[in-house]
Amino acid sequence: MPDFEKLRKEMVRTQLLSRGIAGNRELEVFEEVPRELFMPKELWEFAYDDSALPIKSGQTISQPYMVAIMTELLNLNGNEKVLEIGTGSGYQAAILSKLVKNIYTIERIPELAENAKKIFQKLNYTNIEVIVGDGSLGLPEKAPFDAIIVTAGVPIVPEPLKGQLNRDNGRLVLPVGDAHIQTLTKITRYGDGFVEEKSLPCKFVPLIGKYGW
Repeated sequence: MPDFEKLRKEMVRTQLLSRGIAGNRELEVFEEVPRELFMPKELWEFAYDDSALPIKSGQTISQPYMVAIMTELLNLNGNEKVLEIGTGSGYQAAILSKLVKNIYTIERIPELAENAKKIFQKLNYTNIEVIVGDGSLGLPEKAPFDAIIVTAGVPIVPEPLKGQLNRDNGRLVLPVGDAHIQTLTKITRYGDGFVEEKSLPCKFVPLIGKYGW
């Protein structure tokens, strides 16, 4: 079995630090969370490769750098209530759980939601709540959120998610574009106004739902 602790440290050094991810709290969490447990056992040897990898139900676990850059764009201080759209493997939610107060994560595929829930329980990550449903609708009963992250590509920014942001500096990070390529986008809410910033190109699986594909 590979030395996963060593591989995690190497991943942080060569894939994150080298690309400008500089937050000490974030880097410590990436060294701690066992990415291998969030993917099929037959792929464990590739757990810290610089790439996305397949999981169940035709979905993927994101490249570590993409998880890191999206996390960094959220500008977290540790006290936030966060909503994640697209639980998938559960790895992004696990990273965030170490950096925020509470996280709600929505997954449309029951099998993936149940699998992620089991991993969170095994690792004793107690501040994550997993919900099965249409993530493009958000989670209005728990709004407002200090930060929302969408880990699937959308053709346009879902209006319900913008409306569920905290009016005082709420942040939404998501990939926006067509089915082939998206641009990582950050939207910050100030009262009734929104400021949009474009980041790097990316490619995610599509967000399926009323306000997705």
